Amino acid sequence: MPDHIIAIDQGTTSTRAIVFDAGLKPRAVAQQELPQIFPAPGWVEHDPEEIWRATVAVVRDAIAKVGLAADDIAAIGITNQRETTVVWDRASGRPIHNAIVWQDRRTAEFCDRLRAGGHEGAIAAKTGLVIDPYFSASKIAWLLDHVEGARASAEAGRLAFGTIDSFLLWRLTGGKVHASDASNAARTSLLDISSAQWDDDLCRLFGVPASMLPEVRDCAGPFGVTEPGLFGAAIPVLGMAGDQQAATVGQGCFAPGMMKSTYGTGSFMLLNTGSERVTSRNRLLSTIAYQLDGKRTYALEGAIFIAGAAVQWLRDGLKVIEKSSDAGALAAQADPAEDVYLVPAFVGLGAPYWDAQCRGAIYGLTRNCGAAEIARAALHAVGYQTRDLIEAMHADWPAARGTQTVLRVDGGMTASDDCMQFLADILAAPVDRPVVMETTALGAAYLAGRAAGLCPDLDGFAAQWQRDRRFEPRMDATERDAKYAGWKDAVRRTLSKQ
Repeated sequence: MPDHIIAIDQGTTSTRAIVFDAGLKPRAVAQQELPQIFPAPGWVEHDPEEIWRATVAVVRDAIAKVGLAADDIAAIGITNQRETTVVWDRASGRPIHNAIVWQDRRTAEFCDRLRAGGHEGAIAAKTGLVIDPYFSASKIAWLLDHVEGARASAEAGRLAFGTIDSFLLWRLTGGKVHASDASNAARTSLLDISSAQWDDDLCRLFGVPASMLPEVRDCAGPFGVTEPGLFGAAIPVLGMAGDQQAATVGQGCFAPGMMKSTYGTGSFMLLNTGSERVTSRNRLLSTIAYQLDGKRTYALEGAIFIAGAAVQWLRDGLKVIEKSSDAGALAAQADPAEDVYLVPAFVGLGAPYWDAQCRGAIYGLTRNCGAAEIARAALHAVGYQTRDLIEAMHADWPAARGTQTVLRVDGGMTASDDCMQFLADILAAPVDRPVVMETTALGAAYLAGRAAGLCPDLDGFAAQWQRDRRFEPRMDATERDAKYAGWKDAVRRTLSKQ
């Protein structure tokens, strides 16, 4: 009997496939970097065909590395960069334009007009989201209005929209299935998250024909089977979740009050609020954490647009390091007496500020400052932004204040002990790093394995979670508060709306 699972992890900067055994132990990994396309300042695109080619290649490579055949794979789980928008022709399957990436800011003026029109309250009431270029709906509208003939084709039912999960599923099934899961659909600004149904009023407001939208399904269950010619045999696709929700699952954050934060290109914190949909008063997002057996579990989410991307900027922009892993060593050389703050608003600021127009800035430079101080500021910015989110979450949901905050972390930046220690220090809370760092892929694999009957229930899976290391806060409270006050002042100076 097939007893392995493949997780497809299609992220912002790479496409990966990981083979897990029935015990959810990683057996093989294959990965390809994803080129970034920057057509204009604040614009970010990906080539959907490149994403598709890389997905097929890494799945084939991962299967070969572990010496298996397609018949040995019980299920595929897909996790993906969220909000990134693809529109394609239903007949040919060809995208009409590059994918518009979640980081892209080209629809800022469109969003400003919606806000000025008084629509923010109605949108938030249904979607749990703020009005921002981050989400998919304004990106769809831009494509329909700027690609010749696109709107007419969409209104005639000839075009399909999907986030990356939906696009990959369409291709994997040979165009037979146009579906998404509730966690990805919740990120479009078109879904009523109380019912997990597309909302006609929102579609009209954004100018998106409802015929373009995929069917919304549970995160674990049948999504179709792959075309046999792709991998040598048909493989069921049984799991799907947006990357941050998949990481929440992979971290075993199933109990209300548990929270995780993923530090990749950006950083995203989710606080499980159970069956209660919490309305934020502090510009956080209410979202669907996962949907299983038709039952939705909700979360409060805070989105930081730039986390690991700031380290990439040190490497590729400033060229002060040769590889990303050098950032910590450079930062360790910084003068402790220099208080330098980097506000990494390269594509605006996310939660809780939601300022699409502001741009990055550095404060506190003296003649004595250099690359080391800037590198330290880039790493510390992640900690400061995380504290912004936790304070907003505790204000929004008082129930979270009643228990000690323990933050479960994952993503590339968590490999740095120094970075995680500063995070614990500035939060005044323990930070737990898991043994299995690939929690996003693990979550997708678990969802698929659960649907395939290979994996235990939620409690059983949560019991398997193992901690690699706990970072306890060591910083003096006076120093902590002074540093955070400096950060808040730097943000205030950066915001476009003073």
